[in-house]
Amino acid sequence: MKKYEYLPHTSEAKFLAYGKSLEEAFAHAALAVENIIVETEKVKPKIKKNIVIETKHLKALLYDFLQEFLVLFDSEYFALHKVEEIKIQQKGSDYLLHATASGDNAQHYKIHSGVKSVTYNEMEIKEEKGIWNITVVLDV
Repeated sequence: MKKYEYLPHTSEAKFLAYGKSLEEAFAHAALAVENIIVETEKVKPKIKKNIVIETKHLKALLYDFLQEFLVLFDSEYFALHKVEEIKIQQKGSDYLLHATASGDNAQHYKIHSGVKSVTYNEMEIKEEKGIWNITVVLDV
């Protein structure tokens, strides 16, 4: 199973990420976002980042998770290699995400393009026949 694919979109970047679990689909979505900026496969896993997010809605959890990587890139020049671990729990009406990501300082890699932000436009999170599909449009 492929991790993600980019879809045609008139003015922004759009992708569809896949996973056998919701967590795997979230991890692949993070790679799809970051891979627009830098080739994630070339980034060395030298630095670890812990991410904790709590919110009321699943789409907001996805938005905040993906946006966190853009903030890490802009504020710390952190380039993602891989989401090493990720756990999503629903506690009452809240969603809680814990993740560990590995990467490196982006100054060591060729930067392709910038991503301004994640959008809620056309965002979908759904499970079909045991496969999770996440659709996201990015403002580039």
